[in-house]
Amino acid sequence: MVRFRLGTRGSPLALTQARMVAAALAQAHGWPEDAVAIVPIRTTGDRVQDRALAEIGGKALWTKELDRALLSGEIDCAVHSMKDVETIRPDAIHIAAMLPRADVRDRLIGVESIDALRQGAVVGTSSPRRRAQLLRLRPDLRIVLFRGNVDTRLAKLAAGEVDATLLAAAGLDRLGRVDVGVAVPTDVMLPAPAQGAVGIEVRADDAIAHALVAAIDHGETSDCVLAERGLLAALGGDCHTPLAALASLSGETLRLRAVLLSSDGTDQVEGAVEGAVGDPLGASLGAALLDRAPASIRGLFAA
Repeated sequence: MVRFRLGTRGSPLALTQARMVAAALAQAHGWPEDAVAIVPIRTTGDRVQDRALAEIGGKALWTKELDRALLSGEIDCAVHSMKDVETIRPDAIHIAAMLPRADVRDRLIGVESIDALRQGAVVGTSSPRRRAQLLRLRPDLRIVLFRGNVDTRLAKLAAGEVDATLLAAAGLDRLGRVDVGVAVPTDVMLPAPAQGAVGIEVRADDAIAHALVAAIDHGETSDCVLAERGLLAALGGDCHTPLAALASLSGETLRLRAVLLSSDGTDQVEGAVEGAVGDPLGASLGAALLDRAPASIRGLFAA
């Protein structure tokens, strides 16, 4: 008998992540396998594939239909790739848990390294962060819009539409594509805030669902991802802005590092802060970065 309804996007990766959450819930609570029902919900972001997210509504395209289903009681929780979740969420919805974070790196597919790309190579990505960091390293590259799920983008690459593309290592690994592409070190390309993390949201007034989901929370992942999201909030960052960040926890000390770039990668400002979990590290780092940033970067952020 179904005890819990879990909402998710319908892409292969989203369904895989939903099954991970369902398995974790069943294990934590001793439920049978059929105790959790996975409810796929088609989002605007899945339907519209020919334009950049920034042009058609931003990250809300991945979440608004799931939010509606959650708030209407159609589902008990919603599963998200945390890097796709808007920084400011409705008061009626709470992030209750995150699964252990996977590989945070980007993977380059099509060539062995960024240096190995031919002069003037065409690279497909819809990410302003990836675009800016690539152009910072290789101003000769031509960056073109590349959207769709993992299989769609790999098919476009195989058809010769581009010379290379970048995908999140976490998504590839979760889909069993562990041998696809070459991981780019984080000191070469810093990832998107919350990359590699799967989060579960519940209604703020649903104490039972919150307690059930909180039982599978991975504390270190939550601490790091919330610090990265705090930086986004402090900067007013969104899917338009070339912003990369990564937090790490060592004992009781949390370290947050970030880089802000101009859209074409010409200008860059980076920095890091350390402190205790719960300290406003995102706010302090964001202010320090903007204070040192040239106008080409400051103008991209609402903070």
